[in-house]
Amino acid sequence: MWILFAFGSAVFAGLTAILSKIGIRNTDSNVATAIRTVVVLLFSWLMVFIVGSQRTLAGVSGRSLLFLILSGLATGASWLCYFKALQIGDVNKVTPIDKSSTVLTMILAFVFLGEKITLLKAGAMLLIGAGTYLMVHKKKEATSGVTGRALSGTDREQTGGITGETTGAGPKSNLWMVYAFGAAIFAALTAILGKVGIEGVESNLGTAIRTIVVLILAWGIVFATKKEKTIKEIDQKSWLFLILSGFATGGSWLCYYRALQTGPASVVVPIDKLSIIFTIAFSYFFLKERLTVKSTAGMVLIVAGTLSLLL
Repeated sequence: MWILFAFGSAVFAGLTAILSKIGIRNTDSNVATAIRTVVVLLFSWLMVFIVGSQRTLAGVSGRSLLFLILSGLATGASWLCYFKALQIGDVNKVTPIDKSSTVLTMILAFVFLGEKITLLKAGAMLLIGAGTYLMVHKKKEATSGVTGRALSGTDREQTGGITGETTGAGPKSNLWMVYAFGAAIFAALTAILGKVGIEGVESNLGTAIRTIVVLILAWGIVFATKKEKTIKEIDQKSWLFLILSGFATGGSWLCYYRALQTGPASVVVPIDKLSIIFTIAFSYFFLKERLTVKSTAGMVLIVAGTLSLLL
C-alpha cells in the first residue's frame, strides 16, 4: 500500500510545480511560499480531524517532536530555495536538480538509518546522476547559445520566457542552479529527519505538526525581508494558482508521509521523485517548455534508475 501512496505523492508534486510556476510569475517567491503554506496547514489539520488523530497529540514523544520540527525547518528551507529557483529559472532546468536529492537521500539513509546500498541501488544512483547531468548540461548549452543576441520567439519559449536571468552574463545567469541545489540538499535532509520523526506518530498528524514549523519559518522570512507589503499587489490569477498549488502540496505531503511511515526512505523518496515525469509533461502542455533529445535521454535515465529500485 505504501507504494500507491508514494506514487500519489509524485502525481500531486508534479501538479504543485506547474501551479506554483504560474502563481509566482508576478509574486515574490518568499511571499508565495508563505501563502501556499497557509493552505497546506489548513488542509493538513483538516485531515487530522477527519481521521481523529488529534487525540494522539499528547502521546507524541519529545524525540519525535524534535525530529518533526527539524524536518519542518529543512522543508521550509527547501521550499524557499525551490520556488526562488522556479521563479528565475525554467521548470525543466530546476526540476531535474531538485529530483537529484534522491541520490543524497539514499546515501543519508545508508549512513543514518542503516538502510543498505545494494548493487541495484548503486546502479540506480548512477543512472539518476547521469540523467540529471544530461538534462541540466544540455539546458545550459541551449541557454548560452542565445546569450549576447536578441532572443527570437522560439528562444524565449525554450528559456521559459525569462530573459533577464537566463541570458545575463556572470553568476546571475546560473543563480537558479544555486537555489535548485539548495532545494535538493534540504529535501534530502527533510526525508531523513521526517522518517525518524514520523515513527510512532500518525502520518497526518506528523504532517500537520511539520507544516506549523514551515509556516512560521516562511512568514518569518517574509517579515524579515519586509515583503509583506507586496501581498496587496498579487493579482487574482496568481492567488488562484497559489491556492491550488497549496492544495496539491497538501495532497502530496499526506501521501508522502503515509508512504514514508511504512516504507523504506531509500525507495519511497525515489518514487516520489518520479513527479519529474508529470512536471515535464505539464510544463510542455501548459508552459510550452520543450525538451531536447539529450534532455529527454536524461529523463529516461532518471526514470529507469527510479523504477529499478522497485525490483
